[in-house]
This record gives sequence, structure tokens and C-alpha cells, in this order.
Amino acid sequence: MRLQDKVAIITGGAKGLGGEMAQLFAKEGAKVIAADMMPLTFEQENVEYYQLNVTDGAACEALAKYAQEKYGRVDVLVNNAGITKDAMTRKMTDDQWDAVLAVNLKGVFNLTRHIGPMMQAQGGGSIISISSVVGVFGNIGQANYAATKAGVIGLTKTWAKEFALKGGNVRVNCIAPGYTMTDILKTVPQDLLDKFAAMTMLGRLGQPIEIANAALFLASEEASYITGQVLQVDGGMRL
Repeated sequence: MRLQDKVAIITGGAKGLGGEMAQLFAKEGAKVIAADMMPLTFEQENVEYYQLNVTDGAACEALAKYAQEKYGRVDVLVNNAGITKDAMTRKMTDDQWDAVLAVNLKGVFNLTRHIGPMMQAQGGGSIISISSVVGVFGNIGQANYAATKAGVIGLTKTWAKEFALKGGNVRVNCIAPGYTMTDILKTVPQDLLDKFAAMTMLGRLGQPIEIANAALFLASEEASYITGQVLQVDGGMRL
């Protein structure tokens, strides 16, 4: 019960990596608000659904106030909501660029700008943002996605400094997953999945629970002296 009596907000928490984290955190004792545009795809005690579009700044502020009023604090924030709209740069439209930046980068800012100071005021907390190996290495056809995931790393390092001011004791880290077997990859042809697996030193793709376990570690007191870091959970991927 590593998150006993903690309060956690997880964006994109209805399914995929976010859903895996929400269920794991609840099993470890947390009260979880799973914020997403779509309803939950699972049932788990102590996981509460909250409809949220992270691109809506006012809605993000309302969620922060809701959590404060209902629970009195937020101990963990996981910025997990994200989308892809891939295209080669020469073919990428303004809409593809803007949509990915709005969700993956501004969406992270919209909620953290309220939760971070709240954690400072209460004397501590853990903020975890989901980046990607694409944000570290770049990737063909994903200029918009790579830009946002690299931006998340920059935000992480900045917030680790800002939210520690005046004894805030807020830890801010991010996870950079490699190719992980979520629903998106289940539609990819097997020959491509084999190619992705061959890019890793472990010779396989990741499982959602492996990313969730990393998030659990960073959320818990076991990571009490870790902040401003990028944890690559990618099987030793070489892009």
C-alpha cells in the first residue's frame, strides 16, 4: 500500500497507460480521479471518473478546485493525456500541428499550473508527466509529437526547480516510455511490431503495467530523493 490515503489525479485515465496507472494506484491505497474525455473502460474501487478536456484551461482549473474542495489536497498528478497525428513535416497540416501541441504540451501546462502551487502550499507532492523516447531521440513523421514530448522534458526540469522553492518539496519527474502494447499498437502489423522489438536491447515491446510500475515508484516515498529526472522505460531502445 505504497500510496495509502494519497489523492491522485491521472489525465487520460480512462484506458491505456492511464487506465493501468489508475487501477494500480487505487490498489496501492490511493483515491484516484481519472480525468478523461471518454468514460472509464474499467471498474475499480476508489477510482472516480471526471470528464475533462485538458486543452480547456478553465476546465483544468475547475478540476483542481474540485479536488481541493473534496479531498483537501492532491498528492500525485500524472499528466498522461496525449494524442498523435503523424505526418512527414512537408505534409503536416496546421491542424495536425496545433491539435498535438494543444493536448500534449499545453494540456500538461493547463493542469500543472494549478496543481503545482497547490502542492507547494501543502508542503509536498509528486508530479509525473509522460514523455516518450520520441521526445529524446526524435522520430521520422512525428515532428509535432516529438516537439511536445521534448517540451514535456523541459517543463519537468523547470517545474522541479520552481515548485521546490520556499521549501515546497514538490518532486517533478517524467517517464519516457518506448513502444508499449497499448490499443494503438494492437492495430500495427506484426512485422512492424517485430521491427520495433528488435530495436530494444531486451528484444521485446513493453507492457502497460511496466510503465504503471515506474509511475508508482515515482509517486511513492520510495522516490523521495528523485526530482527533475527523465526515466526511460524502453527496454534499452535505440532509435
